[in-house]
Amino acid sequence: MKTTVLIIGGGIAGTAIARELSKYDVDVTLVEKEKDIAFGGPTKANTAIIHAGYDDKPGTTAAKLCRRGNAKWGRLSSELSIPFRRIGSLVIAFNDDEISVLYELMKRGEANGVQDLRIIMGRELFEMEPNLNRKAAAGLYAPSAGVTSPYEAAIALAENARMNGVSFLLETEATGIIIKNGKVKAVQTNRGTIHTRYIINAAGLFADEVSAMAGIEEFKITPRKGEYVIYDKNLRSLVNHILFPIPSPISKGITVTPTVDGNLIAGPTAHDIEDKRDASTTFEGIEEVLRGACKLVPCLSARRDAIISSFSGLRPQPSTGDFIIKSYEEPYGFINVSGIKSPGLTSAPAIAEMVVEILRAEGLRLEMKSDFKPYRRPIEHPFRDFNPAKAEALIDQDRSYGHVVCRCEHVSEGEILEAIRRGATTLDGVKYRTRAGMGRCQGGFCTPHIIKILARELGIPVEDVTKKGGDSKVLLYRAKHLLIGDEKE
Repeated sequence: MKTTVLIIGGGIAGTAIARELSKYDVDVTLVEKEKDIAFGGPTKANTAIIHAGYDDKPGTTAAKLCRRGNAKWGRLSSELSIPFRRIGSLVIAFNDDEISVLYELMKRGEANGVQDLRIIMGRELFEMEPNLNRKAAAGLYAPSAGVTSPYEAAIALAENARMNGVSFLLETEATGIIIKNGKVKAVQTNRGTIHTRYIINAAGLFADEVSAMAGIEEFKITPRKGEYVIYDKNLRSLVNHILFPIPSPISKGITVTPTVDGNLIAGPTAHDIEDKRDASTTFEGIEEVLRGACKLVPCLSARRDAIISSFSGLRPQPSTGDFIIKSYEEPYGFINVSGIKSPGLTSAPAIAEMVVEILRAEGLRLEMKSDFKPYRRPIEHPFRDFNPAKAEALIDQDRSYGHVVCRCEHVSEGEILEAIRRGATTLDGVKYRTRAGMGRCQGGFCTPHIIKILARELGIPVEDVTKKGGDSKVLLYRAKHLLIGDEKE
């Protein structure tokens, strides 16, 4: 196989770059080792915050791209039908020392070009957040901060990129890079060799390993684990803005955040680990999250019954402390897009534009397409959006929209079928596109039905349906095999 630009990694950075390059008349291919887009740890498991840009040190690449990226999310979400809301954020201080940190953050934000930052105290603070801890003394308000759905964003970017000619190869892992005479020539994968002129390394947690394949070992990625809890939607009204504590040297702290879907999410912790695949949760980690959440919103201490799920995500912490977005004289044609930690989600649209300019500087001819399609049609969610007229019209066209499969999130069979048509082949693939299984019962009722639909539509036995590809089978064998003593391994 041949391509001009090969992107390694199907997370938010890789898909944003793919979509940006799809605007130009150039052959682009993206490879992702997982079963689906956004299945890697950093993109699917984070706080989903679009940051304002006051936290990063002025002059860093992260600081520059965070502000630029934040400004692009309104248009991007509109074009691609990505859920996004600018709800604003508050960093909460509890004493004079912490108030001085707020002023430092505001000064830093202003240096980064963030507008409309202000310190709020007294009555106004509690009018904005009635359930905030009454010991809170002040808050740094950033109205440009927002929330989105990171995995839906990556999927939307990938769908639009595909519409505009980008090729996607899933379950395709880069295993080596071929370099001749100081230039990139090809990438070896588990499915064969792909010849290319340019390689963009957006491999997330494994970006240092891919970089080493090209002979570049100037940084190391350390996985930083963050654990979270998700609260039921009946607590959504408790919090109006993204609530941060005073940041620590290694983390923005444990937040309490309204999601675009109506839940509250609390977290993350921040602990460096060694295993890049360790997404386990721990009793100690969850307790740390709950302590941090209750410090900001004390009434949450009495609402453990409203916790519907917990999970952990791994952030790619680079040894440089900053995003690594650069090309190299040797090997020519290799571009690192590595160490994309927070605010990576916010920065993704700006990262993509920066990569395009690097490619242009490296000699790639980029001419805009006259037929670029900027818009992506979302999956219709008539019951979730509570639109009776839309639901009735869809049911008239297709009776499957009248069969509600996920009662918690009001997801119909029609939506699940549409998700499969768009590329979902696993339970998580359906979940990330429709939210089926993300409600209070966490798939307790709908999972068997979704398994049957996947098996039927994919033409495979129910035992071969997986949660996320690979060896994540949900059903190991049929009950009758137990009865006749013929269990499958």
